[in-house]
Amino acid sequence: MSVVLWGALTSRNRKRMANYRYLDKIHSPADLRKVSVQDLRIVCQEVREYLVDSVSKTGGHLGAGLGAVELAVALHYVYNTPEDKLIWDVGHQAYPHKILTGRKERFDTLRKLNGLSGFLKRSESEYDVFGAGHASTSISAALGVAAARDFSGEKYKVAAIIGDGSMTGGMAYEAMNNAGMLQKDITVILNDNRMSIAENVWTLHNYFSEMLTHPTYNKFKANVWSLTGKLDTFGDRLRSVAQQFEKGVKAVVTPGMLFEALGFRYFGPFNGHNIVKMVEVFQHVRELSGPIFVHVITEKGKGYAPAEKDVQRLHGVVPFDKITGTSPKDMSAPPSYTKIFGTALVEICKTDSKVVGITAAMPDGTGIDLLQKALPGRAFDVGIAEQHAVTFAAGLATQGYVPVVAVYSSFLQRAYDQIIHDVALQELHVVFALDRAGLVGADGPTHHGAYDLSYLRCIPGMVIMCPGDENELRDMLYTAIRHQKGPIALRYPRGNAFGLPKKDTFDLIPIGKAERVREGKDIAILAVGTMVHNALGASEQLAAQGIDAEVVNMRFAKPIDTDMVEAVARRFSTIVTVEENSIIGGFGSAVAVHIATLRGTKAAVHVHGIPDEFVEQGSPAELHAITRLDAKGIAVIVSNALHKGQEQ
Repeated sequence: MSVVLWGALTSRNRKRMANYRYLDKIHSPADLRKVSVQDLRIVCQEVREYLVDSVSKTGGHLGAGLGAVELAVALHYVYNTPEDKLIWDVGHQAYPHKILTGRKERFDTLRKLNGLSGFLKRSESEYDVFGAGHASTSISAALGVAAARDFSGEKYKVAAIIGDGSMTGGMAYEAMNNAGMLQKDITVILNDNRMSIAENVWTLHNYFSEMLTHPTYNKFKANVWSLTGKLDTFGDRLRSVAQQFEKGVKAVVTPGMLFEALGFRYFGPFNGHNIVKMVEVFQHVRELSGPIFVHVITEKGKGYAPAEKDVQRLHGVVPFDKITGTSPKDMSAPPSYTKIFGTALVEICKTDSKVVGITAAMPDGTGIDLLQKALPGRAFDVGIAEQHAVTFAAGLATQGYVPVVAVYSSFLQRAYDQIIHDVALQELHVVFALDRAGLVGADGPTHHGAYDLSYLRCIPGMVIMCPGDENELRDMLYTAIRHQKGPIALRYPRGNAFGLPKKDTFDLIPIGKAERVREGKDIAILAVGTMVHNALGASEQLAAQGIDAEVVNMRFAKPIDTDMVEAVARRFSTIVTVEENSIIGGFGSAVAVHIATLRGTKAAVHVHGIPDEFVEQGSPAELHAITRLDAKGIAVIVSNALHKGQEQ
């Protein structure tokens, strides 16, 4: 059986598990190794079919895993896992690895509450040697594992599988430099699919691809092979010389030269979808020692026609029709916060030539793709390199430009030193647009934006804005760009907005000024961001219980509106703060600290937010209910705080 496009599969092959020749018998890599090398082609097809069938029902990451099927099969076939250690980068390329390591029966729980993680997770399986939700970590982790192995006098093999754009991250090269110096027995496998989530921005790969596909190079190679093929024994000797010449050319024009300079023995590039060849390569490499680099070329979305045709759209998906690859769209749903931000940025850039957008390999995920299409020269995708993105923005700011760095809240954590040293310390005007703030849902703890208010609030000169709805997001972006000095951040959640009528204009919002959105007399709720909406919902539930709660949209986590806080503290004996951020060091902490410094008030402050623990995956609604950040939960928290205050 050959790998065919999904649309051509028979109905029999579309049936899940029941008719799989091999996959229903593979519960661990030990079972996989019982299959003949030639029949691994069938295993790969079955893994690919199973992957599409599963993810079409649950949603998740699809394209990267489809491209890594042969790689995962070959590695587990050759390496003695779990004794040998396979360490994967960006865990969404490791779905085939999960299928082969005893977790396929649980794939219907993928990314659901209490289900399989969409990334690598040590607590989930002994085969997940190192947790990975972010990129460019595998080589560093593998080197650490190899060093520990040598300390312990053990003999197992260690391999890092890096790909899906992770080689654009500087940490990968830091690790390779160190590995080359230490000369540890470690293998790095580059799954080169020419993509991250969007089109890859790896200059080395572009150079390599252009050279090896150049017509002159290939015509020369074809002519040499044609001529020498007619010269019998003498021709064979000439071909041998030509092969050595070709190797020399490749040493110059491929990334192998760089990796050799870093202390690695370079092998490749190889066709990553030739399973027989992959097994042969890894059998050879496993017998070698020292730092080894294997370059494998794969196709993201391989074997599933819709994913091959539209790689970016089918990178991460909601449930979809597996025949067409399309998902039903709710045309009545409000636009996402991401789209609202991207649209507003385009509008502003069209009127201000000094404003530019920057993203770190996430143009679609952050809305910068809209700027790329509207004003291509004003949008920069720097690859998976958040540290560089921030300092690049700082450089632009020194020359009077206003860079808007659009990044996921959890990804900005990777550039913390650059925010402090390169931006804040120099009082540079850089705007940070933090998408996916708060609990993001199915991606889980590696992607929850649970800490940005805390890690940004302690930076001198930083202004932090928290829009409560889509129109406030537009006005806050406009305000942030017009801000005259220092860094300023605005954070907003994943998902759809509330569907308010769009404003056609922008309004400046006074820095550090809150607004009262509901008056009350029994207790005050001070909220930021979209928690204002949930707090208003809670106030309605409380009203039904006879509790009259005041709700204030604080709008800023820094500076907080001290006048508003003091006014509330004089009127209420109990105050509840609500934020979709860690309760430690966030907005509520700022309110509590300020009230503690006031004289003449005994107002008690109850800080409510994300608890001091890692929140697991689930739908946003489930996670808000678990953390009591939905309207019902906030109402319970406020009611309990009020009754406790009355008892005292």
